[in-house]
Amino acid sequence: MTVTQPKGFRAAGVAAGIKAEGKLDLALVVNDGPLQVAAGVFTRNVIKAAPVLWSQEVLKQQRLKAVVLNSGGANAATGPGGFQDTHQTAEKVAGLFEAGAIEVAVCSTGLIGERLPMDALLSGVDTAFGRLGTGDEAGLAAATAVMTTDTKPKQAAAKHENGWSVGGFAKGAGMLAPNLATMLSVLTTDAVVTPEVLDKALRAATGVTFDRLDVDGGTSTNDTVLVLASGASGVEPTEAELTELLTAVSLDLVLQLRADSEGATKYVDVTVTGAANEADAIAVGRTIAEDNLVKTALFGSDPNWGRIAMALGRVPAEIDPEKVAIAINGVTLFAKGTPAADRSEADLSGRDIQIVVDLGLGEGGATIYTTDLSHAYVEENSAYSS
Repeated sequence: MTVTQPKGFRAAGVAAGIKAEGKLDLALVVNDGPLQVAAGVFTRNVIKAAPVLWSQEVLKQQRLKAVVLNSGGANAATGPGGFQDTHQTAEKVAGLFEAGAIEVAVCSTGLIGERLPMDALLSGVDTAFGRLGTGDEAGLAAATAVMTTDTKPKQAAAKHENGWSVGGFAKGAGMLAPNLATMLSVLTTDAVVTPEVLDKALRAATGVTFDRLDVDGGTSTNDTVLVLASGASGVEPTEAELTELLTAVSLDLVLQLRADSEGATKYVDVTVTGAANEADAIAVGRTIAEDNLVKTALFGSDPNWGRIAMALGRVPAEIDPEKVAIAINGVTLFAKGTPAADRSEADLSGRDIQIVVDLGLGEGGATIYTTDLSHAYVEENSAYSS
């Protein structure tokens, strides 16, 4: 259940010394082919980290031999020097494979605004190269090496009945919002696929998974989701089949990210139906998911539908108050402009909460994955620099 499950991939995770405490902090994922097709999606934050700018550029070739990732430093807002560090990292990895730097993507995560310790990082690349493997332990080490405030690695994989598979890992625990998340994810597949189909499938998959995760409204400078295809299975799926499996693995990772998000005590699905269009449904769902008054009520297990109504009512979307219905954990509490049941009928004592808002206007729908807002979230994010 990891990034090395598909054929044609090796991975490693090592302690390079980027993190002072000596934890794993550098990962390497390598595509041994025969194909080396790749695609990526990145943060929409205007302030993009140097690794994002680099990887966006190299992905124009739709080909990658390897991805190198580090935790312990975001290399964001570091100017030309930070970009040179990223370029040097890619060149170092490329040299080990007799490839070009343009075939290496770079990802970083950690504190914004500080340069990386390049001597340690480059030495760590050598160490990781020597430890590359195809087994579960190698994949787990890579998934662990990208963690920051995560408490556990996130891995997932799925195999199609025709013999090809998708695997991957992700990191992220805070600064999780639409436009991806403060999150790095590497997905792999041994399917035979063209660059155009892989790109379309990735965008379709992330559009309903990673792009629908919203824990705290913060959009990171470093968000990156990459998918690498080796073609080692010899099987060429349809675009629909590839999209379906990529979506399944991505959603698995998203739910793991939510489950490990900072301070979360509730796992909340905000589903909007009956919208005039999908864009309106997404806008309503995201606004509810990000609203602090809604989130704190959920932390207190309070089915306060009034806060949900307040949040959706300020969205620049088509809304008719007389047609809106709000249900929490299966109980419709508000409908047709008036209370529909006593709020005490909705039980929020468990970890899982389902909020369903029916706008009653059309066929548009979307689900946003979020959490509550707890004391622990505030305490964690006030206790360290991120």
